[in-house]
Amino acid sequence: MPEKADQPTLIADDRPTVELFTDGACSGNPGPGGWAFLLKHAASGSQKEGSGGDPATTNNRMELQAVIEGLKALTRPSVVDLYSDSKYVLDGLESWIKGWKKNGWKTKSKQPVKNAELWRELDELRNQHTVRFHWVKGHSDHPENERCDELAVAARDEAARAVQ
Repeated sequence: MPEKADQPTLIADDRPTVELFTDGACSGNPGPGGWAFLLKHAASGSQKEGSGGDPATTNNRMELQAVIEGLKALTRPSVVDLYSDSKYVLDGLESWIKGWKKNGWKTKSKQPVKNAELWRELDELRNQHTVRFHWVKGHSDHPENERCDELAVAARDEAARAVQ
């Protein structure tokens, strides 16, 4: 019996599914800042953390850097559930970036996009994966978000000490 034409053909997807939790921290804006990520691969139970800092940055740059570094830590194309407390990052990735790219990295008011070099890098990285977006409320006892905040604050404090 022939297949029905309206039946979709399913293709197996062997990419791993991972959870990526991210956070950024800044003391002053600009000021010393830190970023952190936590990657979880539920199928294997493995986790990976990363963090870093910058002595003179902004909170938005640290939020972006956290996602960039988390995606860079992946060793192959994956399905990524991204959890962030940054509406800036999530709104940017879900909707704003399309218009920015279409307008030559300019905002609707024809101004250059702030942090464009980070947005470009993030766009390139996320195109290697399938990214699903999840907003979490910051400082609301979400264990992975709290862990990322702890790591980002420690990296921020280390960056601040480096310039003293």
